[in-house]
Amino acid sequence: MKFSVLVFITALAVGLSIGLVNYHFQQSWYYLIISFGVSFGTSFLVFYYLLERYIYSKIKLIYKQIHSLKLGKDLKEALGEYVSSDPINDVQQEVEEWAGAKKKEIELLKKQEQFRREFLSNVSHEFKTPLFAIQGYVETLQDCIVDDPEMAIKFLKKAENNIERLSYLINDLDSISKLETGEIPINYQRFDFVPLVKEVMEILEDKALANKTKLIFKDKYTAPTMVYADREKIRQVMMNLIQNSIKYGRENGSTSIKLFELHDQYLIEVTDDGMGIEEKHLPRLFERFYRIDSHRSRKEGGTGLGLAIVKHILEAHQQTISVRSTPNIGTTFAFTLQKNNEPLLNYGKK
Repeated sequence: MKFSVLVFITALAVGLSIGLVNYHFQQSWYYLIISFGVSFGTSFLVFYYLLERYIYSKIKLIYKQIHSLKLGKDLKEALGEYVSSDPINDVQQEVEEWAGAKKKEIELLKKQEQFRREFLSNVSHEFKTPLFAIQGYVETLQDCIVDDPEMAIKFLKKAENNIERLSYLINDLDSISKLETGEIPINYQRFDFVPLVKEVMEILEDKALANKTKLIFKDKYTAPTMVYADREKIRQVMMNLIQNSIKYGRENGSTSIKLFELHDQYLIEVTDDGMGIEEKHLPRLFERFYRIDSHRSRKEGGTGLGLAIVKHILEAHQQTISVRSTPNIGTTFAFTLQKNNEPLLNYGKK
């Protein structure tokens, strides 16, 4: 309701009340009209002045400040000053919207702070484990390097393995940081995705055999599947996803790679029939160092950053990745790649 209408209704109520009281005692329509007109006019002027000066102007100021805070300095300068025609109603809506936005902002900050604490704790733990192991091996070497050379060589090998783990960890952290800041360029090129899958499967063949996992990529994928992406980075994505499916799949299980053609993209799915993942873990699966079973994860090796790197690579390509899983049935990772629809003029020619 507008301010002037509110004052008018209030003054009208006062004027009618005084006019009716006067009519009750005077029994004269003339005095009713006179008393109504005088009281209505006086009430309107007095209420308008008092409410405008002491209440309405303060509400307008509050509304103006809240509106300015919501817009921000840059947008406020671009749009100029805004004066609401009904600040009494608008201020309530603005406050509710502003409070809702601030509540979401606070919740997001709390989540980010929790993530920061967990990340620092995980980084500290991941670095401490190999460092303490190296320290123990070096101390043991000092005692047995002369008396037991074979044992010394054994401990040197273990120290070397832990140094390699540290190196992988640092390299992965560096890769994620550079992907986030855009320091690593995406070298887009047109290539056939099918040979890339076969290449990755060939590289991981021995690891799959050792784990008794069957890699499945059906022969129907024979036609060129041309995509537009960074071949080496997509190769890294496939390596990480297939390695994970082998590492956490069940013995005598299988991992299948499937392609689906969409309108202007290809959907790639990597599916295993392993232990599966509980639904509560799925939203955090792509976080750095997030492990469902930390004991098994460290036993299997890796830095805990593989899926985070996969997500960052695909986001750098402006593509998406998702995961669905059912415990004791299996897990599917699905991501998209941009099609390259240029004519295959010289495909297969050197």
